[in-house]
Amino acid sequence: MAPLRWAIVSAGTISHDFACAVSTLPEADHQIVAVGARGLENARKFAELHGIPRFYEGYEPIAKDAEVDAVYIGTVNSAHYEVSRMMLAAGKHVLCEKPLCVNRGQARALLDYARAQQRFCMEAIWSRFFPSYAHLRERTVRGDLGRIESVEVQFGFPLTHVERVRMKSLGGGTVLDLGVYTIQVAMWAFQAEPIRVDAAGQLNDEGVDVGITATLHFANGGKAQIKTSAIDKLPNTAIIRGTKGSITLHDFWCPIELTDIDGTIRSYPLPPSKVECILLNSIGLRYEAEETRKRILAGDLESPTVSHQDSLAIARVQDAIRKQIGAELPEDYIFKE
Repeated sequence: MAPLRWAIVSAGTISHDFACAVSTLPEADHQIVAVGARGLENARKFAELHGIPRFYEGYEPIAKDAEVDAVYIGTVNSAHYEVSRMMLAAGKHVLCEKPLCVNRGQARALLDYARAQQRFCMEAIWSRFFPSYAHLRERTVRGDLGRIESVEVQFGFPLTHVERVRMKSLGGGTVLDLGVYTIQVAMWAFQAEPIRVDAAGQLNDEGVDVGITATLHFANGGKAQIKTSAIDKLPNTAIIRGTKGSITLHDFWCPIELTDIDGTIRSYPLPPSKVECILLNSIGLRYEAEETRKRILAGDLESPTVSHQDSLAIARVQDAIRKQIGAELPEDYIFKE
């Protein structure tokens, strides 16, 4: 089989880490052949650092590059829809950073378009492809934890200085930047979508949320308590409790360790990369890259691990939280369900 030929859109931090992660996979399976950035010099430096043969100013040249099979999109949130649609229109498969889009209406429009184009499209919720998440799912499906009763998850770092988080024009706010992780792990544990959401939050001067607390109610009577913050560092763990015991995911959005139901610490170390990553455990992005390759080879348009329905359900919860706390975005008036 020929390798999957990747292009990377945007030369920022997460794109750097994705390139590092892909470099740990076999070259016979994955090759990064192009990168595009808003500035040509940034693209050139990125390509030089990661050994990428072609670099472009802007993103349209990637869409026109016939030697690109799949595109990883690491732009700011507000650009996800437009750039993803451009790549799908050009016949590329898409792995787009979370949140897939800034609201459910936009996400539905994009996923419908991807299906119409017969191209694979997945929200890059990398967490779910870690071995820790696979272990948790195996335990819950097997019934080792009993009936899931609660999930307690907190995710916070001082991020108020980060433009993508604090600015409305970039699709900012902790609901979209951090909340997606807390929502998805709750759904992963309960194996269901919440039936009701109750939320409260704090907004900055732009009307962007800098922290929220929310309760997700599930049909089995269970609840997930979630908390995000761009002001404080939080424990950043997810505790899944059932009638027979609990599991704790440490650094839950990228966990290489968990505390199992019997108290055992299970570790899943990551391989080293030639170029150092910037963010915690980012070599784990390799798992979602490999899932993308496998699904494309199989002719699938989505992954069962982060399905289109999963992305729409997460977006629905995000929309509900933002509406309750008053964190509206311009797209909410354009892309409506």
